[in-house]
Amino acid sequence: MGHKSEISWTRKTEDGQKVHVFAHHSGKEWHFQLRERRFDEWQVVESPLLVDWLELLDGIRRRIPRRLIKPEEEPRLIHHIKELFPGADCG
Repeated sequence: MGHKSEISWTRKTEDGQKVHVFAHHSGKEWHFQLRERRFDEWQVVESPLLVDWLELLDGIRRRIPRRLIKPEEEPRLIHHIKELFPGADCG
């Protein structure tokens, strides 16, 4: 990890278990993976949850001022989130 187009975070599942989520930018798409423990294999996530998309959006917003991600990526991602989750608040 550590490349500009990679963002990762940790969140808790509904049952309180901690999972590590990893998003990788390729072309105009974001690909998600997750794992429960450090040495587990990364599992591809076909349909990421809204909470993961919003966490990715937050990560993008924090990287834009540092010029790690292009500014046009934020509105593109907001549009994609609203397509997947109508009525989602991307605040």
